[in-house]
Amino acid sequence: MNKSEKKTDKDSINESINESLESNQEPFVAKEPPIAYTAHRYSYADYLTWTDDKMREIIDGVIYLFAAPLREHAAAIISFLHRALPFVKRRKGKCKIYTAPFDVRLPLNGETANDKIYNVVQPDICVICDASKLDKNGCIGAPDLVVEVISPSTSKRDLNEKFNLYEKAGVKEYWVVYPKDEAVKVFLLQPEGKYDDGTTYEIARETTKVPVQTLEGLVIDLEELFEDD
Repeated sequence: MNKSEKKTDKDSINESINESLESNQEPFVAKEPPIAYTAHRYSYADYLTWTDDKMREIIDGVIYLFAAPLREHAAAIISFLHRALPFVKRRKGKCKIYTAPFDVRLPLNGETANDKIYNVVQPDICVICDASKLDKNGCIGAPDLVVEVISPSTSKRDLNEKFNLYEKAGVKEYWVVYPKDEAVKVFLLQPEGKYDDGTTYEIARETTKVPVQTLEGLVIDLEELFEDD
């Protein structure tokens, strides 16, 4: 896919952003995606004080609520894990695989204090190959691979806010999985710190073998990935 096609995709997504903000008493919560910001930026320190059962993430200090995944969403995650986990165990490598709910803190300013971290996300799947990034609360710093499965409640965020966040944070490999289309788009971080235009793999186009750059030697077959849908 060339650059002009990528821009067109993102432009069409941006044109659909017409949702307003919502406030749920305290704290301020934005619908996905936000079109404005409050003066207060919420941090990981705030995040740790919330004891209800709501699922939420913080991106650039703004809170996003999200719903439990649909069946096809969950099936794609499980299918990926069934193929990746045995590979990692056989290789006995240093990489670890985690699924949501698993907090990934992404400090962009070099500050690691809880009240200075304004990005806390829960990727559907993440692979972390640097053990120093793991602590009792999850991961602090960029995973090597992030996989997000598109669903109606998260699609705009996955393709915009999270795409930009993962790029800035230095996530080397970003997969966007489309269960309904039986497709995957893979973005690889380039030396200049920007993602490439992305490579699309799709059953309909008979491009079904997706190499996992982070886990060298592992190839995900889309026909197997989506067979449980």
